[in-house]
Amino acid sequence: MNIMGIVLAAGQGKRMKSKLYKVLHQVCGKPMVGHVVTTLEHINVARSVVIVGHGAESVQSYLGDRVEYALQERQLGTGHAVLQAKELLEKEEGLTIVICGDTPLVSEETLQGLVQHHQQKGAAGTIVTAVIDNPRGYGRIIRDADGTVKRIVEEKDCDETERLVSEINTGTYCFDNKKLFEALSQVKNDNAQNEYYITDVIGILTSQNEKVEGYVMQDAAESIGVNDRLALAEAERLMRERINRKHMLGGVTIIDPAATYIEADVTIGTDTVIWPGTTIKGRTTIGEECVIGPQSEITDSVIGSGVAVKQSVLLEASVGNGTLVGPFAYLRPGADLGQNVKIGDFVEIKNAKLGDDVKVSHLSYIGDAVVGRNVNFGCGAITVNYDGFNKQLTEVEDDAFVGSNVNLIAPVKIGKGAYVVAGSTITNNVGANDMAIARERQVNKEGYAEKLRSKFAAKKQAAKQNRE
Repeated sequence: MNIMGIVLAAGQGKRMKSKLYKVLHQVCGKPMVGHVVTTLEHINVARSVVIVGHGAESVQSYLGDRVEYALQERQLGTGHAVLQAKELLEKEEGLTIVICGDTPLVSEETLQGLVQHHQQKGAAGTIVTAVIDNPRGYGRIIRDADGTVKRIVEEKDCDETERLVSEINTGTYCFDNKKLFEALSQVKNDNAQNEYYITDVIGILTSQNEKVEGYVMQDAAESIGVNDRLALAEAERLMRERINRKHMLGGVTIIDPAATYIEADVTIGTDTVIWPGTTIKGRTTIGEECVIGPQSEITDSVIGSGVAVKQSVLLEASVGNGTLVGPFAYLRPGADLGQNVKIGDFVEIKNAKLGDDVKVSHLSYIGDAVVGRNVNFGCGAITVNYDGFNKQLTEVEDDAFVGSNVNLIAPVKIGKGAYVVAGSTITNNVGANDMAIARERQVNKEGYAEKLRSKFAAKKQAAKQNRE
């Protein structure tokens, strides 16, 4: 079956009170329209047309060539918006799903159920509906005795009986494509707003004795449309619950789901434990049997299996199996850690590749470096990678030892098995198995500390007398 999608994304969204185009506001790390397009992709829609208006360039910049576009220069209603796709789609055979770009919670399962119901019933049009406790403000679905949809009645037009109906129109539809555009050509704008409504297509189809169905979504929460910041926060909460539930059912332990934020494109392996206060964002991938958190932030990173990340920040980093990170470590873009690496407290790694079994345990900075296997960095050791104009590379080969408070002034190379004595500032290469010492010889001045104390006390007494 050939399935098309039309995404209504032309509204400015004035109630958002934002410079950002409404459908680009994010829910769990992805713009709302991105959620909708991704869901259409997952049900194998052959062609998706996004109707753009205000902020068209920003939407096109985000979605790129994933979809086709039609411009609604003037916002004259939902029916008018769908009509903008006529030139692209009217000759297609098959079904067309019409969905709003500000409904990020509509799921793949709901759209699959919609298409299946539409086909099984042989309908010309099918409305996705929801049954809610308080339908105030929504259009009501009025059915015939046999369950076929008779019409949609807006609340202001409901009589007392219709007002009691709890089944509402969610604004998502499935149509026979050709019948959709034939009916759209008959839609009029003789209403108070002088706009063309997609809901009028339902009335036109029923007046032509075409079959119109209603498909009730299982989870009414999916029907939420985001028009202001309150609805955006609610969508965020519901999406976060859905994401966390998916991970937990997939074998991930989340100690406190209410205190854990995981974005939509994150992948987590089984038997991993996520502690409270953790935020996992972007396209992060986490392996099996990891322990993440508490209070960690991970973005666009790849983490192997058996990894522990405690109270640390990872941004575009790669972490090998069995590695320990934190507490209070910062892995910046380009940090690439091998297996069984130890990154301890207040350590920062940036654009550096570290081999297996490397230890950087305390208060160190490793930037723009290539480090071999089984290298140990002492407390306070750093690579001095920036000369004020350019970044330079530090190389440390296998089995080297870099003592505490060592400065490696790049570009410099420390050979295999070399030993750099604590407190050294290294400006020249160190050969394999060599020991490097680069610090001033210690000088002890006998009794001089007592002289300094006496001198300081005298100055302090003189200052006190001057004040008096």
